[in-house]
Amino acid sequence: MLTSTDFSGLFNERFFRNFFPIPAINQLRLGVGTPDFQLPDITNGTVVKLSNYQGKQPVLLAFTRIFTEKQYCPFCFPHIKALNENYEQFKSRGIEVLMITSTDEQQSQIVIQDLGLKMPLLSDPSCRVFRKYNVGQALGAPLPAQFVLDKDGKLLYRHLFSFLDHNASVETLLKEFN
Repeated sequence: MLTSTDFSGLFNERFFRNFFPIPAINQLRLGVGTPDFQLPDITNGTVVKLSNYQGKQPVLLAFTRIFTEKQYCPFCFPHIKALNENYEQFKSRGIEVLMITSTDEQQSQIVIQDLGLKMPLLSDPSCRVFRKYNVGQALGAPLPAQFVLDKDGKLLYRHLFSFLDHNASVETLLKEFN
């Protein structure tokens, strides 16, 4: 069961590395490919390489903000749940959803169990991929962002976190694949 008062494990190396605010930078251009990466998929126990999807299927990269396996970002928690509840809609359109978190593999396994995640959850505790995509950071964790890639890996749409517009809705993301 998720609790909102258990802060054990919050103040770790990753927290301090991501403590100072860095704004998201809108550097990736629409119609152009995005940086390749390879991360462990904790859901399936495999390794995912983004370039393996090129020429095969479109991809939604959903960078999410999870502090620890017990502490979710209040803006990201409902977004994670919405993406998970609508995962079949994406799959039925031939779209893969890759959720990327900065929690380590052990924390990520607990998140998968607690939320019953169906979509791949990629673990990036070094925040290397978060930094490649310049999503920004604040108060101990990278900020959320969403990137819609066509089947050739070209950027169709991006949504970077702001306090006025936290995460792109499922409806907006699905619409961007049309």
